[in-house]
Amino acid sequence: MTLVMGVDSSTQSTKVDIRHLDTGRLVASGRAAHPPTSPPRSEQHPTAWWDALAGAVAAAGPHPLAALAVAGQQHGLVALDERHQVIRPAKLWNDTESAPDADRLVAELGPEAWAARCGSVPVASFTVTKLAWLARVEPAHLDRLAHVALPHDWLNLQLTGRLVTDRGDASGTGYWSPADDDWCPDLLARAHPQLGAGDWRARLPTVAGPAETIGPVTVAAAGHLGLPGPAPLVAAGTGDNMAAALGVALAPGDVAISLGTSGTVFAVSSRPTSDATGAVAGFADATGAFLPLVCTLNATQVTDTVGRLLGVDLATLDAMAATVPLGAGSLVLVPYLNGERTPNRPDATGTITGLRTDATREQVARAAYEGVVCGLLDGLDALRAAGVAVDQGRLVLVGGGARSPRYRQVLADLTGRPVCLAPADELVATGACVQAAAATTGEAPTAVARAWGLDQVQLVEPDPTVSDDPRAAARAAYAAARG
Repeated sequence: MTLVMGVDSSTQSTKVDIRHLDTGRLVASGRAAHPPTSPPRSEQHPTAWWDALAGAVAAAGPHPLAALAVAGQQHGLVALDERHQVIRPAKLWNDTESAPDADRLVAELGPEAWAARCGSVPVASFTVTKLAWLARVEPAHLDRLAHVALPHDWLNLQLTGRLVTDRGDASGTGYWSPADDDWCPDLLARAHPQLGAGDWRARLPTVAGPAETIGPVTVAAAGHLGLPGPAPLVAAGTGDNMAAALGVALAPGDVAISLGTSGTVFAVSSRPTSDATGAVAGFADATGAFLPLVCTLNATQVTDTVGRLLGVDLATLDAMAATVPLGAGSLVLVPYLNGERTPNRPDATGTITGLRTDATREQVARAAYEGVVCGLLDGLDALRAAGVAVDQGRLVLVGGGARSPRYRQVLADLTGRPVCLAPADELVATGACVQAAAATTGEAPTAVARAWGLDQVQLVEPDPTVSDDPRAAARAAYAAARG
């Protein structure tokens, strides 16, 4: 039995799935936690990811592997010296300390020029702004900088001894062009003008193609991870959103909405996008196509927080919200609890409007779910405005929040569309398994995903008693509250 492993190295934990190469059947899985973070400063030392990967592999049990692939949290900055040693803790995607640097970079070049060059307008999440922060706040660390890596790149380095990224993860840095399929070192020169474009290019990883393997796992890495048998091959890996698209066999015309710590709305496109408003990030995907994406900083952490404030667990919060009709009794929760990326409001906080003396706990619970979903539907509108086809295919709900019956139904009711639920629980790890299998067999990742049945989904239908009027009213109330 030939097995492959997919790694999901996220903000909160490392998860691994081990699957059968031919059928995609899940054989084993494991998980290990990462140190918690608390924005606006959100940092982790990369060695915590490496140790967590060993813990997750141990939890899954020893299995000989043909190949593995790593999908990592996007945008994080791993600063390395000339010996590939970590200079300082990694700044993660949800670290917003570089917001002033993002403002400066956009003001200097203009949003239209940024979108044209790299497909996106930088915000505090992007790696380019974190490098500008490093130049401004920690110039001594920047003086030691010899290599710039993303979290998944750094894990590739630990596994193989090679610093390699892929086009999907590279497209989230703010200095790689999906349209040109190349780095944009001139954009990095704006982060630190004392370094020229050539100096920056020498510090960047190799970009592997979607079907490439980057080498076998080294003897030292296999020993650290407890991997038995011959050394498995390591596929290129990718960013977590790109892997999630593989894990649900996302096709052109489909759109996925992911509910995790953050929220994302993304679709597969045959052409690169360029959105000067900054709402849509013009990413590449892990197959050779493109993955325009809208990201919000606040998703399931909003309902986690409201449940804590109301003194109930999530199952009870879900049940409370189910007792209230769409519209939450005119309560609106704007869920910018930790600032927001889309819209770009790094200093924002959450608000509740429409409170009256007859307001109930159940209405507050309902407003939390609706607020998160309305924020993501703003992202869906942004994809449409950017010319991305999102209405002809499936609407797929993924991420941890997809387990919530209330999130599922609120999304179906607010869109008036059936919501598809993915067959796999851990889509990022599953997508990484798809990539590892594709690198082993030479098949296209989308063909592997379909052969494994990852496009077969369960449907949640919208409530037939909900008409377009309450849908429009709920969306309008949210738009008015967020301003």
